[in-house]
Amino acid sequence: MQQHENSDITGVIGAIPYRMALAGGWIDQPFMSRLNPTPPGSMVVVGLEPTFRYMTRSGMSTGTRDVAMNLWGGALPNRPPESLVRELYASENADKTEPSGSQDMIGLIYPGVNRLDFDADCEGGVFPKHIESNNDPVIARWIERVFNLLPVAPRPEGYNPLGVKNLDPEWIRQLGCSGSDCYDAILGMDIDGLGASMNACMKCWEVLLPQVVRHPTLTVDLMALLGHYQALYPGAMYSGCGGGYLFVVSEEPVPGALKINVRTTGGSPA
Repeated sequence: MQQHENSDITGVIGAIPYRMALAGGWIDQPFMSRLNPTPPGSMVVVGLEPTFRYMTRSGMSTGTRDVAMNLWGGALPNRPPESLVRELYASENADKTEPSGSQDMIGLIYPGVNRLDFDADCEGGVFPKHIESNNDPVIARWIERVFNLLPVAPRPEGYNPLGVKNLDPEWIRQLGCSGSDCYDAILGMDIDGLGASMNACMKCWEVLLPQVVRHPTLTVDLMALLGHYQALYPGAMYSGCGGGYLFVVSEEPVPGALKINVRTTGGSPA
């Protein structure tokens, strides 16, 4: 095989990491967490090495990453991650009426797998009350082995997932529980528990914010596609609103899937 002089793609796409958001997503938004009857509610983010260019508008925090690239010159500063999260949050959300959740910033900055616990009584639910992190390389390699990413489609122009809100407190409680279940399953390397938490999260999204998966601008039947893979494998969920990538967990290869590289070093939580 031909060896290229410089095989490191970060010279082209930058060295800022990407992140994968798993079960519990949306609990980082105060409009959701303030209605949780049993706070805190949790969600999971996993830091990813920038080994290829992920699609924009596809739930991989590329918009926040672009802000970070401009803010910090293409690489994370060597400073405490909590301060970087707040600096990046302020930079991205200045003058926004619908601010991005802080899970985007945390996922880019914190390595490894992280459980973010949100309680509206703590800083209004904007930042997590607690972050539980695991940078064990054994866990990271397991995540890399069982996660399969299927490109579906970027969310289209004119798409807004917040057009319909059915903010039922019991479903919000279940959403937050799906995140803690997801984290526990990953640390236990329990693929069935992991899949169940992802499937539960998708059901919560469908009930609480139905236009996340069904919207007039969408050209892909996201629920039919999701149902197909959930029937064949332990679990599946979308990377974000309107599709993006479909995350499928499986011990066996999934046809057409991309693989990931989990970041376990750099910017370790202080």
